[in-house]
Amino acid sequence: MAEEGAAILFVGAFTLDVLYTSPNFSKGPGKYLASSRISTASGMATTAASAAARLGAKAALWASVGEDATGQALIKEIEAEGVDCQSVRRVAGGRTATAAIIVDEKGERWVVVDYDPVTQSPPAPDSLPDLDSYQAVMADVRWPEASEYALKTLGGRGRLAVLDMDVAERSILERLAPHASHIVASAIGAEILTGQSDITAAGCWMARHYGCFVCVTNGGDGAVWVAPDRLEPHHVPSPSVEVRDTNGAGDVFHAAFTLALAEGRTEAYAVQFAHAAAALKCTVVGGRLGAPDRQTTVQLMKETYLDER
Repeated sequence: MAEEGAAILFVGAFTLDVLYTSPNFSKGPGKYLASSRISTASGMATTAASAAARLGAKAALWASVGEDATGQALIKEIEAEGVDCQSVRRVAGGRTATAAIIVDEKGERWVVVDYDPVTQSPPAPDSLPDLDSYQAVMADVRWPEASEYALKTLGGRGRLAVLDMDVAERSILERLAPHASHIVASAIGAEILTGQSDITAAGCWMARHYGCFVCVTNGGDGAVWVAPDRLEPHHVPSPSVEVRDTNGAGDVFHAAFTLALAEGRTEAYAVQFAHAAAALKCTVVGGRLGAPDRQTTVQLMKETYLDER
């Protein structure tokens, strides 16, 4: 088993999130008053990198921001979490991505994101980061050219290549999936790729088609994972917690899952560890800011599953 503190590269989204809580937002169209407002550096890969650092990883981020004040401020915020941001690209004339998020009284969220095509343009061949020092990569679907390069390069070297398969055009998912050693998909992401609304059927299809480990998450209903050698689905329930904010929970799940594998744990252990971390995030309002530490995560995992695997 590897020592704690695995070096992991996270590739993809970097955004400025402005999160509003509005207890009655789900009632339908109209005007609402927010009960709170939180502004934070975020994005799928960025939240995952920050969460991994809190859990003990040597996390690095490869993402793209505009060469503007917003981008510089976001980089400083994530560096303060202990994440190496040397590979974050600053694009002249680009606009740093932003997101508006509403969280209701049940902790459910609505997300509207603005990505600038200039900022998210493909990385230049002479600007690619050196990947030799990383044991694993976790890549999302928001910067597909960079994610494809990182997954293909590290996966081709026999290292962990984890794909965060979320909402995106099917062509992007089809482009990235073949290069992953492990796919962790949201229920909707899995459905976009496979056409199957049943997460068990979708997970089995992907494991068989791509010959890799697949986990499909479904919020509070838990997850199903499938190993390619046996194609036997395993359901893992989510820990029972008081949900206040689900925003960022999936990203925390991906971070914890990738870290556990990079440390030499089994996939079964990694899914349990990831579930515990994601559940704890849901108890705190603030998206990325709710990512837990390692001790609290391990404690909830043991309490929930009674088996450290």
